[in-house]
Amino acid sequence: MTNTTNKLHPGSEFPEISVTMRSGEQQILGKAANTNGWQLVLVYRGKHCPLCTKYLNALEQYLAPLADIDVEVLAVSGDSKAQLEAHLEKLDISFPIAYGLTVEQMQQLGVYISDPRSPEETDHPFAEPGLFVVNGEGKLHVVDISNNPFVRPELGTLVNGLAWIKNPDNDYPIRGMHV
Repeated sequence: MTNTTNKLHPGSEFPEISVTMRSGEQQILGKAANTNGWQLVLVYRGKHCPLCTKYLNALEQYLAPLADIDVEVLAVSGDSKAQLEAHLEKLDISFPIAYGLTVEQMQQLGVYISDPRSPEETDHPFAEPGLFVVNGEGKLHVVDISNNPFVRPELGTLVNGLAWIKNPDNDYPIRGMHV
């Protein structure tokens, strides 16, 4: 692996990345089922991370407010199907979750990538947390990435901010578009 990353920039087209859902079906990240809907794509570290488990479970309570503003949720990690199935025993979620994100896909997303500390932790390089909100035009509207599991957006603030952004009365543009 290299010591540089290519970060996605707000306002840019979200990359077309196909992921495998628990059902085995393929889905494109950032493509909401509703034609002009938005999608919150949550990249998490994997089953080995107790903070990810806590964050995913906490996200469940925000699904209704997100649905009210037409924002779908999809979570994905680099875990295998077996790891995802084992992780689901600790998760109480109803939103779609995918597995098998490759290192190349992690690099496309610009997330930080870590190696496991030991074979007991996990058996593959994994993505550090990333949160991407893709608008109805397929553009990256909100991006938050971290190089460790301890720093993630506070979900209540995020959902309230998305509601404010999506309110047509506010006419709030995509922020941070200058490189």
